Amino acid sequence: MGTDQAWSVQSRLSGEHVTLEPLSRAHAEGLRAALGGGELAQLWYTNVPTPEGAEAYIDAALAMRDRGQAWPYAVLDAQGEVVGSTRYYDLDPQVPRLQIGYTFYAPRVQRTGLNTQAKLLLLQHAFEDLGCIAVGFETSWFNLASRTAIARLGAKQDGVLRNHRRHADGSPRDTVAFSIIDTEWAAVKRNLQHKLARHAAAAQGTDHG
Repeated sequence: MGTDQAWSVQSRLSGEHVTLEPLSRAHAEGLRAALGGGELAQLWYTNVPTPEGAEAYIDAALAMRDRGQAWPYAVLDAQGEVVGSTRYYDLDPQVPRLQIGYTFYAPRVQRTGLNTQAKLLLLQHAFEDLGCIAVGFETSWFNLASRTAIARLGAKQDGVLRNHRRHADGSPRDTVAFSIIDTEWAAVKRNLQHKLARHAAAAQGTDHG
């Protein structure tokens, strides 16, 4: 199990392609830039903020943190620019277990090594430092891209929770729940490391499939 000390403070997570910093109001300007012209917020089945709503989004995330419900992160690229946000939520150190979600990235870094390494860092910290026996993911039934991406991580679908939450537009949301458990982590880690190596090879022009 994870130690009380590990669960007492939100850690900064860093790799070659990405750094996950505890989210703060200082990230507001960078988050607005990452949100661009608001295209990410136009998908009705997601909860991505508009550029104008960046400060309110951060304040809501920090309120969840202060209640002990979440650890929100700003996602920074290798140059230190804010390119998105993600968080741990539904923190339960007694199990221990948590969820990963509230994730969005600027279009320019989607489907890159940055995203892969971010997930690797989050999962590695959850399983190896916090001692989680399970890590969950949730998404809208209508978010097919998210469902596919979660499954490609190696997560298994646990089920569908009908009328579980509401979408940003107020409509009822059927939530598709996935999880990775501790006995699966070694294989999932190896898979993510392999994907990261392929991203690196492709960037160098040496990936021949």
